[in-house]
Amino acid sequence: MPTHFSQSSSSLTTFAPRLLDWFAENGRHDLPWQQHQTDTPNPYVVWLSEVMLQQTQVTTVLPYFARFMESFPSVQDLAAAEWDLVAEHWAGLGYYARARNLHKGAKQLAEIIDETGDFPQTLAGWEAISGVGPSTAGAIMAMGLHKYGVICDGNVKRVLTRWAAIDGDITKSATTKTLWALAERLTPVDDSGRFAQAMMDMGATLCTRSKPACLLCPLQEDCIAHAQGRETDYPVKAKKQPKPSKFSNALIIKDTDGKILWLQRPDNGIWGGLWSLPLQFVEKTAGKASGKPVPNKPDTSAERLRLVTSNEKVFDAEFTTAEQIIHEWLDKHNVIVAPINQTLLDDAPIKHSLTHFHWYLTPQSVTLDNKQTTALSTALQAAEINIHWLTADDARATLGLPRAMVKILEM
Repeated sequence: MPTHFSQSSSSLTTFAPRLLDWFAENGRHDLPWQQHQTDTPNPYVVWLSEVMLQQTQVTTVLPYFARFMESFPSVQDLAAAEWDLVAEHWAGLGYYARARNLHKGAKQLAEIIDETGDFPQTLAGWEAISGVGPSTAGAIMAMGLHKYGVICDGNVKRVLTRWAAIDGDITKSATTKTLWALAERLTPVDDSGRFAQAMMDMGATLCTRSKPACLLCPLQEDCIAHAQGRETDYPVKAKKQPKPSKFSNALIIKDTDGKILWLQRPDNGIWGGLWSLPLQFVEKTAGKASGKPVPNKPDTSAERLRLVTSNEKVFDAEFTTAEQIIHEWLDKHNVIVAPINQTLLDDAPIKHSLTHFHWYLTPQSVTLDNKQTTALSTALQAAEINIHWLTADDARATLGLPRAMVKILEM
């Protein structure tokens, strides 16, 4: 059964011509990944940019894209690169699962090109690549191959829900189906690449989240939300529950030369494959921190919590294997880490917001003697944990560090 839209047949028919005329005069035509002005499009640059642009603004992506293209000018170069180098180039861009999928996807694409001589040529072929969903696949088809493809990303959803006054919650499957049906109805078969770029530009530059520039919009004459003065009521989205907060101590463990211990994070989980300081997830308990580290005394309870300060308890269940080894080694040898800044205990830990929670990190420091450094390194290497002892400057220059770790080093 065809989907009914709250727009006239005339409005539906003239939507694309109006948008494309606006794009020709006012759209962005100088982004390094755009392919609408060439007869020989490069799907690699479109794929790379689309992955980077997921939940990230163009201005943020531009320098990262340039670095990637300089170091990995082809998909084969990216596929052949070591993960640590890819992670180093991605560090700071966030949503690190994208980097993992990008590297895995590059290997998949390189194999396909070896077998067939070209990139995938179908929507299904692109959707089979790691990290590529329907909208990304549609963008690659339309802009990277100049074939028919439909996009329905966040910018497009905002434009369409306002223009057609689609009241459904965009997180619900029924609304998603309606939006995709409308996007397909509006996309011109013979010019879907330019149309996709125009829709992205419309959402990014005119039909913005909080201050849409309706007076400049080529669609304003039949935009229902504009007629009702309800532009910012769309898209409709269920109110998010407040993010919970988690607290961690970030352990700056140094050797006598001032080199810091860095651990490679497990592939799954937070910051997968990147490098970080050892972490201790803690629970803030009642009372104010004294600011004084207390001697470590093993607890006989099942949880075996380790007191770090007077209002913190460390939970073993949150440890990675490497962090568990470090935690037990510190316990066994009565090595106490101390806050590097007393004020951080009470008022100003480093705040790092992730998708599902706010993370408050309190840096703590300890310097090991040569014997202790060797013993701890041996314990970690025996468990096949990837580690480095590097100065802060060397770590920033050679490792893929999450932004939160960079913040700590900048203190």
